[in-house]
Amino acid sequence: MAQKQVLSPQMLEEIARVAVQAVLDFQEKEKQKQQKAKKDWRLRNTKLLLKHYRSFVKHSEGVKEKLSALERAEALEDLYTDELAIESIRRSKQRTLAMVEFIQRMLDVYRVLCETSGQPEDLRRYRVVHAMYISEKKKTAEEIAECEKIDLSTVYRDVKESVKTLSVLIFGVDGVRFDP
Repeated sequence: MAQKQVLSPQMLEEIARVAVQAVLDFQEKEKQKQQKAKKDWRLRNTKLLLKHYRSFVKHSEGVKEKLSALERAEALEDLYTDELAIESIRRSKQRTLAMVEFIQRMLDVYRVLCETSGQPEDLRRYRVVHAMYISEKKKTAEEIAECEKIDLSTVYRDVKESVKTLSVLIFGVDGVRFDP
């Protein structure tokens, strides 16, 4: 007959402590992965907003004059709902206009931040983003590099840094990454 091995209370306590620590470590890693994915999502969405900005402006043309202040406020408020139902083209244009106006305000805030920072690279970053995504005449990264007399990699780095700042302006505190 096999003998049963009895674990001491100290051994059981140590096993429990190790198991709890393993679970806590796993949960922390999962939390970090989720936070990184959320941050990546916001950066991606900010880049998409910039990339399609000109299309949004075109889509919302003609609506601005027809909307009352209340309708604009309602359309802006609708941007924060999670419903993704298909709506009429008029409603879509209202929402797009509200989004365009919001993005324009955040771009204005970003411009002022860059102008008041006293750092020449901040002003350049704004000019790069504006030329690439906002101005009526779109410029390529190569054209911007030539115009700004900077390396092509600097153009992409400027866009990346601008997108980080704009993500905070657009998404608020959700756009901020808190590193321990």
